[in-house]
Amino acid sequence: MYDRLAIIEKQYQDAQDKLSSGKLDVKEMTKLLKESSAMEETVEAYRFFKVKSQELEDLENMIDQETDEDVIEMVKLEIESLKEIINNTEEKIKILLLPKDPNDEKNVIVDIKGAAGGDEGNIFAGDLFRMYSKFAEIKGWKIEVLNEIEGAMGGFTTIEFMISGKGVYSQLKYESGTHRVQRVPETESMGRIHTSTATVLIMPEAEEIDLEIKWDDIRVDTYNSQGPGGQSVNTTKSAVRLTYIPTGLMVACQVGKSQHENKATAFKLLKTRLFDSILEEQAAKVGAERKALIGRGDRSEKIRTYNYPQNRVSDHRIGLTLQRLDAIIEGRLDLILEPLLNEFQKRQLIGDVK
Repeated sequence: MYDRLAIIEKQYQDAQDKLSSGKLDVKEMTKLLKESSAMEETVEAYRFFKVKSQELEDLENMIDQETDEDVIEMVKLEIESLKEIINNTEEKIKILLLPKDPNDEKNVIVDIKGAAGGDEGNIFAGDLFRMYSKFAEIKGWKIEVLNEIEGAMGGFTTIEFMISGKGVYSQLKYESGTHRVQRVPETESMGRIHTSTATVLIMPEAEEIDLEIKWDDIRVDTYNSQGPGGQSVNTTKSAVRLTYIPTGLMVACQVGKSQHENKATAFKLLKTRLFDSILEEQAAKVGAERKALIGRGDRSEKIRTYNYPQNRVSDHRIGLTLQRLDAIIEGRLDLILEPLLNEFQKRQLIGDVK
């Protein structure tokens, strides 16, 4: 492990030297900045580890030469404290050295659909959108709605939106799946608890280098924007539907003010969905993430239950139950995401998942 860390440190320093030389073009500089940024945290942890290890060695040499019992006792306490710091740093380094998902730093496009439960499923989809929006606000991320169709009683039959910021995919990639809600709907006159669901799909944003799509392979259709229940809400055909002819994949956008704006947004959606389908194929071939209880997830997998009467949220993949629904639905999603990430990293360390 330490040989590997020494190599990473040298690569990082070489990149820093080149960046400070002032002799790079924009493309080379962008590439080196990205590479050095990916190594920075690991190098800093390794350098901290080396400093503390040297301090420990110095103290151990000192105690061998010291005769004053009071000083020896103080040094022993300092040694124990340093050993704990070094052990914790070593564990952190092990996690930093785990294989990185190349998409972790990407923005994401989130697709939420109301599923079982009719109007209540759509309302719950709206609640999930609000939860992710609140979480994004806490994290300092930006949200942009790309497409939406409102439910007749509120919420959304479908909503697609982009979340932009640092490391968004790394934190939200485990959210794909079926989210279940148990509560008394506002439309329920008898006070009975209903169970409804909404599905969530998290997709890393496709970049230009990820795949190339030709407009010759895309059919463009325009239509009037629709409101709740599917009724037309304007008389101009500003909404755009794109169909990728080779696969039949279809996306639509109607939130923009113009056909041109909706076409550009729909193309972004199309690229991301095609990129996500490629990732799905790769994951299926490798099999590792599909075998893991927490991985990319798909819409058919029930991952979480939100029980309002008991203020309870349960994540079924890791057996986590929290009586903090009120906080989580207001954006404190880290209460669930951190245990999920810790569990995934633990399984990587013991070799259960790559």
